[in-house]
Amino acid sequence: MSKLLPALVLSLQFARFDGAAAHRAALPRHAVARWLRHALERPAELTVRIVDADEGQALNRDYRGKDYATNVLTFDYATEPVVMADLVLCAPVVAREAAEQGKTLPAHYAHLLVHGALHAQGWDHERSEAEAEAMEAREIAILERLGFANPYAVQ
Repeated sequence: MSKLLPALVLSLQFARFDGAAAHRAALPRHAVARWLRHALERPAELTVRIVDADEGQALNRDYRGKDYATNVLTFDYATEPVVMADLVLCAPVVAREAAEQGKTLPAHYAHLLVHGALHAQGWDHERSEAEAEAMEAREIAILERLGFANPYAVQ
């Protein structure tokens, strides 16, 4: 018998930018909710926002001191008793990485949403190699259950 997945309150937002329609098509609400729920260990209230390069760069610069657009930013506000976080994904970066890695856009989004959801729950890959390996293994296992290939395997 499979365990019940945690409850999720999801706000899915798309900024206005050229090419946004392709990203909307790659991210149907039911799929995003499914991917996130598989990554959650407890109930959550998450906002997922898909942005352009300018907004992605501004957020990364203002909140992390890194002046470039990155693929996913996690703003975590609470982990107990309910996970509360914003996940911001930069559409042009995600699309470029998917193409470079030979992945479909939905597959790469699924990986980054799982990655961001784990960060929102306290997982980290920058403090130590052991934590990075544990987080990577967790991502691989979650994505496998969702029917996606190992995102770290060389294509």
